[in-house]
Amino acid sequence: MASANEQHTTDGTGTPAEHTPRTSADGERVFRAHELAEAAGITTRTLRFYRERKLLPPPRREGRIAWYDEHHLARLRSISALLARGHTLGGIADLLHAFEKGRDVRSAAEVMGLDSALITPFSEETPVRLTPEELADYFQGEVTVDNLAASLDIGYVAIDGDEFVHTSRRLLEGSAELVAKGVPLAAVLEAGRELRTRADEIAALFVRLFRTHLLPLQDSTEAPDLNTLLERVAPLAKQIVEAELGLAMDRRVRAELEEWLGGREGSGTETQ
Repeated sequence: MASANEQHTTDGTGTPAEHTPRTSADGERVFRAHELAEAAGITTRTLRFYRERKLLPPPRREGRIAWYDEHHLARLRSISALLARGHTLGGIADLLHAFEKGRDVRSAAEVMGLDSALITPFSEETPVRLTPEELADYFQGEVTVDNLAASLDIGYVAIDGDEFVHTSRRLLEGSAELVAKGVPLAAVLEAGRELRTRADEIAALFVRLFRTHLLPLQDSTEAPDLNTLLERVAPLAKQIVEAELGLAMDRRVRAELEEWLGGREGSGTETQ
């Protein structure tokens, strides 16, 4: 960041530099401590307190002047929003530590495979960008350090800048609905981890079929190109899996209900 403190005496129209937004050499807005506090809607004393609690990364210094940037402002706004939702400063510190740890380990592009040149027609999922407070809202205060770490580990979420990127809107909304209906988020994530393992096994089964029986046909001059072939068989794989899942749910739910009802009847007989 270059000499932001020397950049303005006036804004060219006589407006004092104190009231003119400063920018770094790369065009990013920068702030002195009191400017950052004002932009975030807090006092400079609160800003110092957050720094002492290590809720903010250190500013860049030029001599005796500390310069903050848009990332500091986003962090302060997230802290304020999480406090308003009932989180404690200790809990927020833990979450932010996990956030930084996740960002250091791997970027959103790496986790989501956004840097891959291979685009397959199988997945129709839409990634969702979320601020920390938006993620907290989705799951009604159950975004703990452990749950966040589990989500990062499974690959449901990644960290990109000051935001989360969830790999799938359908997974996000389905998980949130389960939590809203009373299933703990930790249980949803544990089920998701196991489901991902089973889904990988199912995918391996179909890929084995494709490799064994369809890829050899590519040697024929009349065979469609590989992308066209994948576009044709992808819906068939999903259709079969969806049908099998529905039938399996019928079998499992029926068995569970019969066992539950049988237990109630047995218990009622004993008490008579």
